[in-house]
Amino acid sequence: MGGRRGQGPGEVRQRRVYEEPEVGDGARVLVDRLWPRGVSKDAARLDEWCRDVAPSKELRTWYGHRPERYEEFAERYRAELGASPAAEALEGLRGRVAEGPLTLLTATKDVELSHVTVLAEVLGE
Repeated sequence: MGGRRGQGPGEVRQRRVYEEPEVGDGARVLVDRLWPRGVSKDAARLDEWCRDVAPSKELRTWYGHRPERYEEFAERYRAELGASPAAEALEGLRGRVAEGPLTLLTATKDVELSHVTVLAEVLGE
């Protein structure tokens, strides 16, 4: 269901926070700016809530998960990831990837057209 790349250290998974945790998830990091509706902190089983790598409210609102805007959204989001505080948070996630599998979690319905896919690509570069 979630996107996967590689095995062990360097593996980055993408999943919805509403899915049950899996044994191979490794570090579970929520990368949304807002806490997901209907999910308790215990049920999420997070290692970290990394709000700083989420797209800005302005970018999120502009994008509105419209598929025709995805490419431009991805470009704008990559630019945001290069600026503070996202750049520092991104380095923290790179450290987690070096240590073992990392699962990026989001409440977004369409993970493939979300910031999580862009983030996983950036972490894999």
